[in-house]
Amino acid sequence: MSERPIILPRFVVNKLLHQAQILQDYEVCGLIGAVSDVPRSVYPISNVAPDPRRHFLMDPKEQIQAMKTMRRRGETLFSIYHSHPSAPALPSREDLEQVAYPEALTLIISLKTKGVLELRAFRLDGNRPEEIAVEMDER
Repeated sequence: MSERPIILPRFVVNKLLHQAQILQDYEVCGLIGAVSDVPRSVYPISNVAPDPRRHFLMDPKEQIQAMKTMRRRGETLFSIYHSHPSAPALPSREDLEQVAYPEALTLIISLKTKGVLELRAFRLDGNRPEEIAVEMDER
């Protein structure tokens, strides 16, 4: 881990974990918008993958709408997030192969751990994921 830790507001973390818990058998996905690199908004997007229990594919129309809303609000794409219902919070081979926005962080939520959800951040560029520490802002 070489970059400074990323700071996520508690409300952002709570929204991500809540979404993952509600749909715990499926990979959830979405975008996080930021202003001046401070995460402000969570945009859940429907997973339209043929097998959403093991893969994620964002609904293209919802993704475009979220990007438009971010632009209108003066936000930039901070992160793409998704969950792994039964695997660790590590990028899969598919995650590495399908990177569309390498400048955005990838957040992965794992539900594999009993009682505790795991949230990890990565910079994905090529086949070498770089993990970045995550800290929560209690405000």
